[in-house]
Amino acid sequence: MSGDDEATVGGSSEREVLARILGALRGSSQALVGPGDDAAVLAAPDGRVVVTTDTLVHGPDFRLAWSSGRDLGFKAAAVNLADIAAMGARPTALFVALAAPEVTRLRFLEDLAAGLREACDDLAPGCAVEGGDLTVSDTLTIAVTAVGVLEGRAPVLRSGARAGDVVAVAGVLGQAARGLGILFDRFRDAAGEPVPVVDAMLSADERGALAAQLRPSPPIGLGAVAAEAGATALMDVSDGLVLDATRMAEASGVTLALDDPGDLLALSGGEDHALLATFPAATALPDGFRRIGAVRGSGAHPVTVDGAAPTGRGGWDPYQDWDAHRG
Repeated sequence: MSGDDEATVGGSSEREVLARILGALRGSSQALVGPGDDAAVLAAPDGRVVVTTDTLVHGPDFRLAWSSGRDLGFKAAAVNLADIAAMGARPTALFVALAAPEVTRLRFLEDLAAGLREACDDLAPGCAVEGGDLTVSDTLTIAVTAVGVLEGRAPVLRSGARAGDVVAVAGVLGQAARGLGILFDRFRDAAGEPVPVVDAMLSADERGALAAQLRPSPPIGLGAVAAEAGATALMDVSDGLVLDATRMAEASGVTLALDDPGDLLALSGGEDHALLATFPAATALPDGFRRIGAVRGSGAHPVTVDGAAPTGRGGWDPYQDWDAHRG
């Protein structure tokens, strides 16, 4: 990285901050007009674009004691790329608005920008950060807008599941929640404040769980693959399998009958960003998807697990589950 590693947002001009961030992104633009003008110009080959947005706020969404700048940038990109993939689209651009405290070091923002670029390169080649905004705030906040293209395909909605379809998932379930549990259980001080992760204290399995939480790698490319294979419904599993399956079932007017994975976190853990899909029974599941149940006609419960209604909400609801006192 270039420049003074001790320089902060508060001690720099907007031009200097932007120069450091753009330096970390240089050369990645795929737009007709990329970063540096008042707005970007993107190609829309079939006249349609898919757009989503997501915000990460220090506190409920991440902790700086646990997340490096690169991991945070990677995660901020990944969670938005997953929403584009969940429509059966291919991601093409990210727009990132940063609100950072004055004490934030520019080196940290460079690392965050590098993480954004790494996520695009690794998960969605051809996608890049094409613009954004900067401002100052007491709370570090990262708001990302993602854009994608359908390339002639119809969007795959969560409302398309039909009785007789197979329920399938691509990606890992439960690992992100395991990682969060490790962080809360083992990397807080006596007052409950987060402390840095000590890698030597972790087993290989635990490091994998932390990576799923801090630097998730959703199967972005499989969204378009699912659409091409004839998926009838598709969505991102961000708040827990049962909770998100309930949303799909209610939107489609059906019951999703899930098989019991024998793992509570696989059912209720959030932030997996796996892809939940339904396919006609006669369709061969694309590589990367595995069967986890079947779609039934609307019943007493929108989701069942081995024939029984699941207990609790089965996922994360920020309005009910976030506890500022817990940290």
